[in-house]
Amino acid sequence: MSPLLHAARPILIDLAATFLFYGVLAATGNVTLATALGVALGIAQVAALKLRGMPISGMQWASLGLVVVMGGATLLTKDARFILIKPTIIYAVIGAAMLQRGWMSRYMPPISAGRIPAGLIVGAGYAWAGLMFLSAALNLALALTVDAKTAAGVMAAWSPVSKIVLFAGQYLLFRHIAVRHIRGGAQPAEITA
Repeated sequence: MSPLLHAARPILIDLAATFLFYGVLAATGNVTLATALGVALGIAQVAALKLRGMPISGMQWASLGLVVVMGGATLLTKDARFILIKPTIIYAVIGAAMLQRGWMSRYMPPISAGRIPAGLIVGAGYAWAGLMFLSAALNLALALTVDAKTAAGVMAAWSPVSKIVLFAGQYLLFRHIAVRHIRGGAQPAEITA
């Protein structure tokens, strides 16, 4: 697996149901369809992990619980604000989890081990936390002030674009540093924070 795909895959999987919900709502304006598809994808992701015998993280269970509860409230009341506020909660929880020092190490491709300064990895983790908190605030403001289709349209663009931009910038920086150290003949153990 390429280092880029290795690093992007968990993030894309974690946010797939949110991206699907926003995309369908932005495209169709149909709250029921968007909610039903988002809930179905959330359930399918957890079921697929269970069937493969893979561990399901606490974050995945929490995300599924929020999808089912907020999605159910949206379907029962036909009020999109319930499901529109769900990503705010998820972004805030993920942002808080990303404040844990060194969380990003698990997402680093094997080739980068020992080649990227630990302080830079920690700093990148905090940058991701900041993006999550910013996304939570933006989503909440939109959910409470504009119609559902407009909120979904803005977040359908903001959610993937903001993450792709941060991911690409971080990836290019980390790759540049790793390549520079490899070309300079430095061994992974020689790189310090």
